[in-house]
Amino acid sequence: MSAGRILTKFKSEIRANLWRLLAIVPRKEDFCRIMNIVVDSGNTYSKVGWFSGDKLIRYQFGLRFEELIVSIRSDVPERIAYSSVSRSSEEFKNALKLDIPFLDLTGSTSIPLGINYETPDTLGADRVAAAVGANWLFPNENLVVIDMGTCITYDLINSDGIFHGGLISPGMKMRFSALHTFTKRLPLAEPNPNPLFIGKSTLKCLQSGVIYGILAEIEGIIEKYRHETSTLRVVTCGGDAPFFESKLKHPIFAVPELVLIGLNRILLHNVALQ
Repeated sequence: MSAGRILTKFKSEIRANLWRLLAIVPRKEDFCRIMNIVVDSGNTYSKVGWFSGDKLIRYQFGLRFEELIVSIRSDVPERIAYSSVSRSSEEFKNALKLDIPFLDLTGSTSIPLGINYETPDTLGADRVAAAVGANWLFPNENLVVIDMGTCITYDLINSDGIFHGGLISPGMKMRFSALHTFTKRLPLAEPNPNPLFIGKSTLKCLQSGVIYGILAEIEGIIEKYRHETSTLRVVTCGGDAPFFESKLKHPIFAVPELVLIGLNRILLHNVALQ
């Protein structure tokens, strides 16, 4: 690729992501209007976002529990929404020690989406929040949300705002770990951002197999979804999404903070119901 084409592509990517950059750069006046904090707490790390109404003022990723508590107490909000796969809401509230309205996202929480799912009580809060966020950003569109984290989840939300479920498969790190754990001689490989398609060593074969396997899976599933609906927007999020974003053939819209946006929409939805 020529230097001119590389520069043009770079400028295009900057323009495409400008809205996101502006959304997270804090301004002095914004901190006087912060109303909501939303928390997505995982097994090891947490994400937290500060919102003024619908506007995401700033966010932090990769916080351990103690760091999360300190961060929230430094900018006390009017309300908090909490979603976790590891710590209970009571443990979180006891550590936080703040007397403010609190929303714990559970299977019984009201959300601004219809649910067509056989076991809604088992539906992960992060999947729900990502779906709500995507539906708010792209209303009246058929959407598939791909969250690339510990697991890779694919969820379909139709143009009527109905969540229809989807698929769950192992994430990248889980695949590398499984190949090492369940065999006697295969090493624990690390991701290679540009693996050879035809590996010339066992390590390179592992890297190629996992990464190209995931790419083939994602492309194939997107194609299957496109057979189900005539128009489809693909929205990605999750820690491994940046790794695969540039490698996918299908056009996608990457929103790293999608779960936080969805949590805030759920919080505002429940406030409006009061």
